[in-house]
Parts: sequence; structure tokens; C-alpha cells
Amino acid sequence: MNVSGSTILITGGTGSFGNRVATHLLKQSPAEIRIFSRDEKKQWEMQQAFPQFQYIVGDVVRKPVSRRL
Repeated sequence: MNVSGSTILITGGTGSFGNRVATHLLKQSPAEIRIFSRDEKKQWEMQQAFPQFQYIVGDVVRKPVSRRL
């Protein structure tokens, strides 16, 4: 899959699986990677390693939040 130049949204991105997916996709030069998760602390920790990502706090099952995505 070629994601070069694409904007990617990873839900649950601060978990171990999401973190590995983001790391793998970063090597393919996407335009932007957005990390969506409920855990602000994990987002802050991940941001220390990946400041180039955009971080969004929320829960995908909450309709007002998911509509903004």
C-alpha cells in the first residue's frame, strides 16, 4: 500500500499496535499522521518521540467527536 502524500488517521494510536503502525507508516512519507486516542498521558508520551504527528483526544463511540474527524 502506497501512503506517500496521504493523510492517515490511526484510532487507538497510542496503544502498542497503533504505535507500531504509525512507526511503519512514517517510513512511507505520508503528508500527515493523526493519532486519535482517549489517553492524554499516552499521547503526551508518544509526542515526545513523534512530535510531527497530530494528536486528537477523544472516543470514537461518541458521535460529536467522531463527526469532527
